Amino acid sequence: MLSIFKTKTALQDLIPDNHIDIHSHLLPGIDDGARNFEDSLRLTQSLQAIGISQFITTPHIIHHVWENTSKGIKMVEEATVKQLEKHQIKVPFRAAAEYMMDDYFVELFKSEKLLTLKDNYVLVEMSYINPPIQLYEILFELQVAGYIPVLAHPERYLFYHSKFDEYQKLKKAGCLFQLNLAAVVGYYGEGIVKVAEKLLQKGMYNFVGSDAHHDKHVASFGQKVRLKDLAPLKEIISNNQFFKLDSSNPTL
Repeated sequence: MLSIFKTKTALQDLIPDNHIDIHSHLLPGIDDGARNFEDSLRLTQSLQAIGISQFITTPHIIHHVWENTSKGIKMVEEATVKQLEKHQIKVPFRAAAEYMMDDYFVELFKSEKLLTLKDNYVLVEMSYINPPIQLYEILFELQVAGYIPVLAHPERYLFYHSKFDEYQKLKKAGCLFQLNLAAVVGYYGEGIVKVAEKLLQKGMYNFVGSDAHHDKHVASFGQKVRLKDLAPLKEIISNNQFFKLDSSNPTL
């Protein structure tokens, strides 16, 4: 029996040549993404081959796990950009960060400027085990500080799958949603495909990201999209143009 997915579209075929990736872990040696520059180079080249022409890479900042700082991230960014240029990669490439929402995060955004995707848009995440107790207070205070939260991969928070109204509550609290593209090909499991599809159909996503850590994430772009309707996915892929970088100055 022929699989129904044989007639589906490969994810990479939906990525335009000028796509901007706003979520990845390409800086070498500072989190659970690229281990060294060789990894950074290979992953960047592989993503370019899919159609990504600009990169906003987002290393983790997680207290007691990945103790990255803005200064440290920018230093690794500068060194990485120089190394990429030596390999004839001169596309816009700069670093922001993916911040874990916890008490340390609150102290951070109250005491210093965050690394943002663009302007005041900041990529945030939460634990996969449970949301922070003071989640809505954190989101409120973050916005009072002048930031717009972009929640990474909401489809991957299993504790919300049986409480779908919590997604509506997050949107009302000012959260924008970023879909992990690998979710729609089943990389994280069929349950996450279904939740991502429901969020797409309800128009709750704003942007997409590769969340590329390693070669398997990039390889998932060659798999078939497991959605009945591609239109909502195509729309949010196109929304990433909002983050277009200045090609004359790749660090802006």
